[in-house]
Amino acid sequence: MSLTGFERRYIHLPVSTEEDFLIRKILMTHDPDGRQLDAQQLLHAVKNIIHRASPVSEADCHPENVAVWDADAIGLHDSLGYTIFKISHEVLSRCFEGGDIHTKTMSLFDMLGKFRWDAKVVLVVAAFFTNYGVLQLQVQLQSRNPLAALVALLRQVPSDLSGFRAQFKAFTLLVKTVMELTEVIIEFESLPLQQELLEYKVISAAKSKIYLGSYWIFRSSLACFSLIADLRTRKQDQVNSNSITIAAWTMRNLVCKLSALCCDLREQVKMCHQQIDSRLYEKLPNLFNQIHVDNQEKLKMLIASGDNFPLMDCLSKEKHSISELKNKVVILLISKPELLPIEKIFLLVHQTYDHPHQEKIGGSYVVLWVPLSSSHGWSHADKISFQFLSGSLPFWSLKQPGLLNSAVVNFIIQEWNFKEEATMVVLDTNGMITNSNAMDMIWIWGAKAFPFSISREKELWEVEKWTLQLMIDGIDPLLTKWIEEGKNFCIFGSGNADWIRNFSSKIKEVSNTELQLEVIYVGWRSPTEKLQSILRIIEQENLCTYLTFTKIRFFWLRLESMKSLTSRQENNDDDDMSKEILGLLEVDDSDDGWVLIGTGSLPGLIKLQGQKVTEFFDLFPVWAENLGTMGIVGAIKSALEPTLSTGPCDHAEILAFNEGLLKGPVFCAVCKRLKEKYVLYKCDATG
Repeated sequence: MSLTGFERRYIHLPVSTEEDFLIRKILMTHDPDGRQLDAQQLLHAVKNIIHRASPVSEADCHPENVAVWDADAIGLHDSLGYTIFKISHEVLSRCFEGGDIHTKTMSLFDMLGKFRWDAKVVLVVAAFFTNYGVLQLQVQLQSRNPLAALVALLRQVPSDLSGFRAQFKAFTLLVKTVMELTEVIIEFESLPLQQELLEYKVISAAKSKIYLGSYWIFRSSLACFSLIADLRTRKQDQVNSNSITIAAWTMRNLVCKLSALCCDLREQVKMCHQQIDSRLYEKLPNLFNQIHVDNQEKLKMLIASGDNFPLMDCLSKEKHSISELKNKVVILLISKPELLPIEKIFLLVHQTYDHPHQEKIGGSYVVLWVPLSSSHGWSHADKISFQFLSGSLPFWSLKQPGLLNSAVVNFIIQEWNFKEEATMVVLDTNGMITNSNAMDMIWIWGAKAFPFSISREKELWEVEKWTLQLMIDGIDPLLTKWIEEGKNFCIFGSGNADWIRNFSSKIKEVSNTELQLEVIYVGWRSPTEKLQSILRIIEQENLCTYLTFTKIRFFWLRLESMKSLTSRQENNDDDDMSKEILGLLEVDDSDDGWVLIGTGSLPGLIKLQGQKVTEFFDLFPVWAENLGTMGIVGAIKSALEPTLSTGPCDHAEILAFNEGLLKGPVFCAVCKRLKEKYVLYKCDATG
C-alpha cells in the first residue's frame, strides 16, 4: 500500500480504543495510486448545487455562485462524471438492501481506496448532492413542467413532502455540518510542505481526526441517501410513522458527532497553519543563500502548495508540476493582479516569446507569473484581472495565486523589496538568484539576454554601442531587415504637423538623389490622442513610414529601460550614450522636431535638432560628396561640425577590437577630423 510514514506506523500500533481500531480498519483500505483531483473546485460545484436547490431571489445570486466550473482531474481511469455516478449508484443500491450501516460505510472506503483523503470525501459528497439536485429539480418543477412531473411520477417522488418535515429539518443541519467538515479536511490536505515543516505529533493529531471525519462523512452521506430512498419507497400512510422520527433523531446525532470532529480538526488545522507560516518564513531567507544541485527545493518552498500541480500554462490551461521546471532558468514575474499597462504587457510578451532569438534557446527558460494582491485578501476585482490576463498570456502562472502562503508573500515583499512596480526575479537552474530585476534588460534585448543574469547584462552592455539597432532591434520586422541590410535611415519625432510635412518633403528631395535614406516617424515619449491624430495625417498624406501607436510605445519604453540600466552602470558620469538617451527622453510634443541618422548596426549616430536640421539640408551638397569615403554619419558630422584646428593633431586612442563594431569611420575627439586606422598587437602574458 502507498501509505505515508505516519499511516504505516499507525497500523502497527497496539489497539487501545474503539476509535483506534476503526482508524486501523480505515487505513487498511487506503492505497492511493497518485491520481489527482481538484477537491476545492469540486466542492465549489457542490456548494452551487446546495445554493440552487433552495428557491432564492435573483438578488441573492452572487456571480461566484453561477461561475462556470472546470474541475481538474488527473490520472482517473474513468471520467470524473462516471466516477461520481458509480459512487451514487453503489450507495443507492445499498440503501435498498439490508445490512448494517457500518458495513456499508466501510464498503465506500474500499471503493475509494485509490484516492487521497480530500478526494474521497468530496466525491462521496458530490455523489449525494448530484442525486439531491435531481430530486429538487423534480419537486420544484413538477407543478409547472409536464416533463418534470412525468419523471417524478416514474421515480415515485411524492408531490407532498410535508410529512417529511422533521427529516428535512434534521437533514438540512446534517448537510451544513458535512460541508463544514469536508471543507476543513480539504483545507488540511492542501496545506503545503507538511512533512518538511510540521512536527510529527501535530500531523498525527490532525490525521487521526481526518480518518474519523471521513468515516462519519461517509456514514452521514449514507443517511442522506437513505432519505431519498425513503421518498421513493414509503407509501403515503407510512409518512407519519415512528420510523420518520427515528430517522430524524439519527441525523441529529450525526450532526453532534460531526460538529465535535469539525471543531477539533479546525483547531488542529489552525495550529498547522501557524507552524508552517513561522517555519517557512524562517527557512526562506537562508534557503536562497544556499547552493543546491537544482531549483526544486527552493521552488517548492516558494510556491508552498499542497497541490501536486500548482502551476498552469496560461494559454492552454494545462496543469504543471514544479518538477517540470527542473534544469530551467525560471523568471519570476512578480506583480499585482493587473500586471502592467497593456502596451507594456505586449512588449514583454514580444521580447520573451515572440523575439527572433527565442527560437534558438527553445524551452531553456520559463516566465512564471506570481501575482500578489495589494490588499490582505484577493478582492473580486483582483480575481477578475487575474482571470482575464491569465487567459491571454503565454506565460506560466500559479494556478491559485490567492492561496499563496502569507509567509511567502511577506518574504517577497520584505526580502525582495517588492512594492508596487512589477519585477522579474531570475533563478538559475540551481535556484540561485542571478538577477533581482531583469525587467529592463528583457525590454531592451529580449530573449537575447538569456540567461538574464547580472553578469549577462554587463556583458551585453560592454559591447553595446549607440546604434540604430540598439534603439529599434526587434520592434518592427521591416526595420530589422533594413538594419541587417546595412541601409542608411533616420528616425525622427515631432508633435508639429507642419514641421513633419516640411521635413518629409525636404527629406524626399534628398533621398531622390544618389543617397538612399529610409525615414521612420517614432512620435515622442508620452503618446496621447494628439499622436493618433499625427499618425492619421502621415498616413492620409503619405508623408513617410511610421511606427504604429503600440510600437511607438515600445520604442520609448526601451529607451526608458536603457536610461535605467545606464544609470546603474559604474563610472558612467561621462557616458555619451546615457546623455543621448536622456536628451531624447526629455523631448516632448511641443518641440518642433528631432532627427537621428545612422547606418544599420554601425556605431555612431548623429542627432539633429532645431537649427541643425536646417543646416543639414542647406549643406547637403557639401556632405553628399563625402558619403563614399566617410559614410553618412561621418559626412554629415564633418559638414556640421567643422574641425577645431587646422594644424597637426597627434591625439591617439586605443580601442578594444570587437568583430563588426569598428567598420565605420572614427573621428578625433580633439580636432573632429577623420582618424587614420592602425593595428596594434599587445601581449598580456604574465608568466
